[in-house]
Amino acid sequence: MTVADNHLDTVILNYALTLEHLENAFYSEALSKYDDKAFTDAGLPSGARALFQQVAAHEQAHVDFLSKALGANATKPCTYKFPYTDPKSFAAVSQILEGVGVSAYAGAAQYITNPAYLTAAAVVLSTEARHASWVAAAVNDVQPWSGPLDVPLTLNQVYSLAAAFITSCPESNPALPVKAFPTLSVTPATGVKPGDTITIAFDGLADGMTAVFLTGLSPVTAPVTGGKVTVPKDLTGTVYLVITKGGDTVTDDSTSAGPAVFQFQDAIASSGGSVITAAVMATTL
Repeated sequence: MTVADNHLDTVILNYALTLEHLENAFYSEALSKYDDKAFTDAGLPSGARALFQQVAAHEQAHVDFLSKALGANATKPCTYKFPYTDPKSFAAVSQILEGVGVSAYAGAAQYITNPAYLTAAAVVLSTEARHASWVAAAVNDVQPWSGPLDVPLTLNQVYSLAAAFITSCPESNPALPVKAFPTLSVTPATGVKPGDTITIAFDGLADGMTAVFLTGLSPVTAPVTGGKVTVPKDLTGTVYLVITKGGDTVTDDSTSAGPAVFQFQDAIASSGGSVITAAVMATTL
């Protein structure tokens, strides 16, 4: 970040508000499309929609809080396109979005200079983590955590993921010092397990690059050869894949593409059985 300190909190709060607007729109749109019967017909638990309504109310409260704090400087909501087609795929995307929200606040906290705003960010983060855990365990029937540590993401990594859902924004919105990295395509897009070999693609892909799997605070690397990468065997939970120019250090300057999101989580009902995966979410959908 190269923003003057006296403007830093405004920038970070608007960054957070950009994400909260996105989540708020996501829940508002889906809940207006699908009633209780649609949720249960899709095989989701009874009462899931009612609790998603509470999640939606939380996201609206986050928007209201940040907008009030920013006043006239507050960014406005954009226009979005979300990749779900029914309540079940909505729940899968919800789990991913809530997880990204946790990683976004974890990564941005270091830039907040106002102690009151830092406390506010901490309690929003904990609420987002509760959302992610509830959706994973109670709705999607998978383990509700990735392990002892979540993954902090940089502002550009998070914006790259958010940009996949944004189709346009008001011209009056304040500019943020962020950029989206090139799109990282992953094949197959579903059913990937640790130990599998995947095919990746993006403009500028070359042998000698490094696949960096962000997991907790200890990234795991794998070579890129002929557009293929073998997923390390011991990965669990939510994992973000970034391709670097080479080496295991991930910076904005070293990043060539990504992130893509993997979810490697045991089904709760499987008693330690097979690993299940949600769809791989690359930087565009």
